Amino acid sequence: MLGSAAAACHWARVTATTDSPTSPLQIADYRRFWLARFLAVFATLSMVVLVGYQTYDVARADYGMGTRDAAFMLGLLGFAQFLPILLLTPVAGVVADRFDRRRVVLCANVVDCCIALALAVSTHLDALTLPLLFTLAASHGAARVFNGPALSAIAPNIVPPALLPRAIALSSIAWQVGTVIGPAAGGLLFGHSNSLPYYLSAGLLLVSGMLISTVRPMRAKHEGPPAHPLRQITDGFRFVAGERFLLGCITLDLFAVLLGGATAMLPVFARDILHVGPEGLGFMRGAPAVGAALVAARLSFRPFESNVGVKMLWAVVAFGIATIGFALSRNFALSLLLLAALGAADMISVYIRSSLVQLNTPDDKRGRVSAISGLAISASNELGELQSGLAAGLLGATGAVVFGGVGAIVITALWAWIFPELRRARTFSPKYLPEDSGEEQKA
Repeated sequence: MLGSAAAACHWARVTATTDSPTSPLQIADYRRFWLARFLAVFATLSMVVLVGYQTYDVARADYGMGTRDAAFMLGLLGFAQFLPILLLTPVAGVVADRFDRRRVVLCANVVDCCIALALAVSTHLDALTLPLLFTLAASHGAARVFNGPALSAIAPNIVPPALLPRAIALSSIAWQVGTVIGPAAGGLLFGHSNSLPYYLSAGLLLVSGMLISTVRPMRAKHEGPPAHPLRQITDGFRFVAGERFLLGCITLDLFAVLLGGATAMLPVFARDILHVGPEGLGFMRGAPAVGAALVAARLSFRPFESNVGVKMLWAVVAFGIATIGFALSRNFALSLLLLAALGAADMISVYIRSSLVQLNTPDDKRGRVSAISGLAISASNELGELQSGLAAGLLGATGAVVFGGVGAIVITALWAWIFPELRRARTFSPKYLPEDSGEEQKA
């Protein structure tokens, strides 16, 4: 890796060129990266949402469970996805920092493609059982743990630091638009043919993998030969633990969303509270992404430039308030609006946190730090589903979601006090500069 002074000279020299890009979309590699991300999110979110609905439906219809017991099965489904993430995250981070990140993403996509095909065949044959659904969910978690760090570490290498916040916002648009269209399309296709959305997911995952393979090679830069894998794992955790700013960013998401996530209970609200079925579930699952996509579109043109830490904290508070409102709503339209508000607030938090983490991590550690960040996100999502399932067993679905929203607000207040570095973050000024990026490439 270049030293900080050399890197600064490098970027000053590159910026002076007449063909320097002013938008990430002017970089061909980034356009392929963006499309690959969109297709993968479309495919996997469509698949995951339907797996949740089918798990709840199978528990109710085939196993004769009541609403609370079936809701608890959704919590166990989240835990089944999280367990391989917990066990494999250290390995996944090292893999992203030692090998070609494109190939890692491709392999993960192939595994997810096989899972989608297994779901398609099992659904068509009416052979779904809870153990099979849990097994396939765990397999998806294993694929995702390798995909996330490698994919997250690609963007900082193909765009210059000055454009990275915009690139993250545009990447979030790909994620959020895929999150809107994928579950909605999956729900509609499921109503027509219950195996069709899984076949579609399998095809899109293959196309996504081929697109990411066309991006130029993405291997992390190291000073000398890479250290032993166990040493790399230790160094990654030590680096995050020693950087209070990074630790605060990562753990804020972990604990706030761990408590505040409402998505695990959406099948319960769709089937037994709002009575809108799988089609309504698709729209409910996509509503947060609508709000998030609108915010991401705005941020891609006008990114935040000041007081970014305070804005991140207030966004998490707004997330908690919207979560409470959704739990108490019994009107489908109002519920969709509150879910969209929840997604908009979460997008602000994710955008700021992702930009700060990426710009404050050296490239040779980005895979490992992204893996640790991904572990926190997965813990907040999948363990959040387990927490929601447990809480629903005690409080019911509504009580569980209200409890989570209040918890997210309390956690934010605590983190603002424990990690004053978050409140003091003013701008996205990068602490580390990558050795090269796509800025030097022509579109």
